[in-house]
Amino acid sequence: MERSCSLLIHFDKATPAMANEIKQALESNDVDAKIDAMKKAILMILNGESIPQLFITIIRYVLPSEDHIIQRLLLLYLETLKKTDSTGRMLPEMILVIQNLRNNLQHPNEYIRGVCLRFLCRVAEPELIEPLVPSIIGNLEHRHPFVRRNAVLALMSIYGLPHGEQLLDHAPELIQQLLVSELDASVKRNAFLMLFNCAQFKAVDYVFSNIDRVPDWDEQMQMVVLELIKKVCRTNKDEKGKYIKIIISLLNSPLTAVIYECANTLMSLSSAPTAVRAAANTYCRLLLSQSDNNVKLIVLDRLNELKSLHREVMVEMIMDVLRALSSPSLDIRRKTIDIALDLVTLKNVDEVVLVLKKEVVKTQSVELEKNGEYRQMLIQGIHSCAIKFPEVASTVVLLLMDFLGDNNVASATDIRAARVCSCALWILGEYCLSIPEVESGIETIKQCLGELPFFTASEEGDAPNALKSSQQVNSITVSSRRPAILADGTYATQSAAIETTLSPQTLVQGSLALVGNLRSLILSGDFFLGAVVACTLTKLVLRLEDVQELKTEVNKLSTEVLLIMVSMLQLGQSSYFPHPIDNDSYDRIVLCIRLLCNTGDEIRKIWLQSCRLSFVKILTDKQFRETEEIKAKAQISHAQPDDLIDFYHLKAGSLPAFQNQVSGLDIQFSKYEGMSQLELEDEVQDDLKRATGGFTKNGDDVNKLNRILQLTGFSDPVYAEAYVTVHHYDIVLDVTIINRTKLTLQNLCLELATMGDLKLVEHPQNYSLAPRSSKQIKANIKVSSTETGVIFGNIVYETSNVLERNVIVLNDIHIDIMDYISPASCADVAFRTMWAEFEWENKVAVNTIIEEEKEFLDHIIKSTNMKCLTPPATKLLIDDRSNKFRNIKRSVKIDFGTLPPRPILGVIEWVTNKSSALDGECGFLAANLYAKSVFGEDALVNVSIEKQANSKITGFIRIRSKTQGIALSLGDKITLKQKGSS
Repeated sequence: MERSCSLLIHFDKATPAMANEIKQALESNDVDAKIDAMKKAILMILNGESIPQLFITIIRYVLPSEDHIIQRLLLLYLETLKKTDSTGRMLPEMILVIQNLRNNLQHPNEYIRGVCLRFLCRVAEPELIEPLVPSIIGNLEHRHPFVRRNAVLALMSIYGLPHGEQLLDHAPELIQQLLVSELDASVKRNAFLMLFNCAQFKAVDYVFSNIDRVPDWDEQMQMVVLELIKKVCRTNKDEKGKYIKIIISLLNSPLTAVIYECANTLMSLSSAPTAVRAAANTYCRLLLSQSDNNVKLIVLDRLNELKSLHREVMVEMIMDVLRALSSPSLDIRRKTIDIALDLVTLKNVDEVVLVLKKEVVKTQSVELEKNGEYRQMLIQGIHSCAIKFPEVASTVVLLLMDFLGDNNVASATDIRAARVCSCALWILGEYCLSIPEVESGIETIKQCLGELPFFTASEEGDAPNALKSSQQVNSITVSSRRPAILADGTYATQSAAIETTLSPQTLVQGSLALVGNLRSLILSGDFFLGAVVACTLTKLVLRLEDVQELKTEVNKLSTEVLLIMVSMLQLGQSSYFPHPIDNDSYDRIVLCIRLLCNTGDEIRKIWLQSCRLSFVKILTDKQFRETEEIKAKAQISHAQPDDLIDFYHLKAGSLPAFQNQVSGLDIQFSKYEGMSQLELEDEVQDDLKRATGGFTKNGDDVNKLNRILQLTGFSDPVYAEAYVTVHHYDIVLDVTIINRTKLTLQNLCLELATMGDLKLVEHPQNYSLAPRSSKQIKANIKVSSTETGVIFGNIVYETSNVLERNVIVLNDIHIDIMDYISPASCADVAFRTMWAEFEWENKVAVNTIIEEEKEFLDHIIKSTNMKCLTPPATKLLIDDRSNKFRNIKRSVKIDFGTLPPRPILGVIEWVTNKSSALDGECGFLAANLYAKSVFGEDALVNVSIEKQANSKITGFIRIRSKTQGIALSLGDKITLKQKGSS
């Protein structure tokens, strides 16, 4: 059984010392040799080696020494030494130590007295302490404050022992008298801390008797006062008003630690608008005055919590928050922008945009290391404000256009990217309506494509050289290719060199002079972009047939378009080209050729009208969902029709007059008399909570019951259960142990061990448990990563009748990964990038009794505490071969830039309808889920399932993460929960 240890020293076991050598050194007259021998003896005891033969030697040769270092090492040796026998009784030879300790407590040197008192703070044997109590009390009047403050700590630790009140029944009165007469700040702090822990009511009396002098107290003293206020108000909420006055007075303190703790305390006690505003002002002051980036990040986290609870107050502070952008730290700037964007309203959007625009200008004038990434955040913030509030769009359009072609890809999307070209081509195909617009659009595309053909037969003689140079260029492309996940859950190959222009050696003769962007992208192997070009040209020719009366012009342009399409097919099927055309793009271009050769009215209507209508429906549905989300958020803060309207003036200034008017009625007004505005607001908030049941949170009680775990059986002599509290970086086990026997249990110890990335901070101490009594034991466990951990252990105890130890094995406590991850959002591009970069993947086969795809997806989302990034949509596919309609409902991530995302032998029309996407039966479903852990880890999940003919759902769930722990833990959680059990 392990003993509690208050000393930890590194010890190299490679060269262990021998007990005989230590004994000889202790018996010598050399002081340095004795010091070295004492250190070796302490290290051996700390590492579990028992050397009882040295005790008498130390008593004889070390105890009489007057050297301060040797006396200090002697106390450390006694601290680590086991002072009791197997029955729990103190060893007889410890009587010799007691006399030495008494001499040290009366020593003329204050250092000897102080270190001896510090030693007694870590002694738990009453037999050893009881004879020394008068000497400890006598040190309260010593002339040196070092002795007095350690004497107070010694009394506090003794009073906190199981039988400490019997040893020091009058200790609180002594400390209270010392507190009144003491002048040293550190001694007063220790004395007040003892009253705080041992006699709370006396500490409260002292605070209120000196309430005017609290702002002038020392920093440490003020921190203890704030802890006292929080502790008192948790147990007695009705007395918050008088303590809030103390907190408000401390908010003006020049000490940063004090005002930060004041703001935290104020937020934990009151939800009144005045209190929230005072706390927010304090946080903003700290944000601007502190130079430490860690402090700023902590304050920003507090402001973020404040924003979620009291958004209406934080809206007023948005400009103060934005002043934190002056910090050079990118993490601070990112958090500041995220907080500010959530607080933007119609009233302050102009000011926010102006600040962001000034910061963008600064990034251009000053060249710093991460200017590009900071500029990206600023531009995204401006863009978000412009989308949310179109009124400011006109003021930011020119600024955004300046960065459209920014060389830094982090600050703007490159206008030469294939996605941008796809969007531009789609706009040309949909919105070129008149004859000049259509002809200009076709001519522009032709110029960007360059001269035809893309690959001539005359160059086949130079094929080996061309192929060699092509391999040299494309070797870079191949080395940077990586798998990417598409919106429908399928895999594709993504190349980082897609946007690079090929070297002139790979192009045909005669096309080197002017190489257009479209041409370079197609020659680099992007045939999907070629398919988009073919669709755009097809739409333009079809629209030209409707508006152009001269058929010769139409036929001429149609022939040129067909030549472009045939040239792209020839390029893709060339054996000398390193990137052959994919089947989907080939079928798409062939379909466009067939449509231009034989156009029907129904097909023309689909191409020219239905696509526009589908896009309108997509935008309408998106706006509807955003409006619903805004309404849902707004309903939280809006008052209901039957809510109470409280008039503070009736309780403050006009109270006496109103009291005179109703003097004949039996109404009590004394409750609100003499209250300040803050106290009135806080009292009203508490009244509302009492009336609406806010102080009795049934939901929290149910959650607490769910977190109580039974550790032993009901038939065991010792019953134990644990309440598990999971914080961000640690776990607190509050274990209740009940002695169900009629015997006194001695040396009862709760032994715990962990598995996974969990670390036990401290070992619980030994206790004696009376018959039918109970004991609360707390254990702290540190968490270092998001991984499912296991806590196991046993309870060891002894009885007075039986000398052997009794062991009760405890049930294992499994720490759920769901306590550490929370739903989060990310852009589709960011999701794909992380999916390609993350190395750890866990593939889980679907095995469930659920028969509906949407129901299964909802069950996985609920079980994993993740957010679905894939909105609902309905896909209407028209197959040109059979002219039959097939309605396929699926969850897909709609990408406006590459609409449609996966063309399959037909024309795809997107029809988005929220209700229809959830009704009916589905053939298959693919969705992306995302969550983020408290440690900053990203969790990516892709669900790809299909419904078989027998109504059974099959498929796979892929989990990817940067670390192994979160991938394995999520996989285990999904495997356990996917069948449909709760």
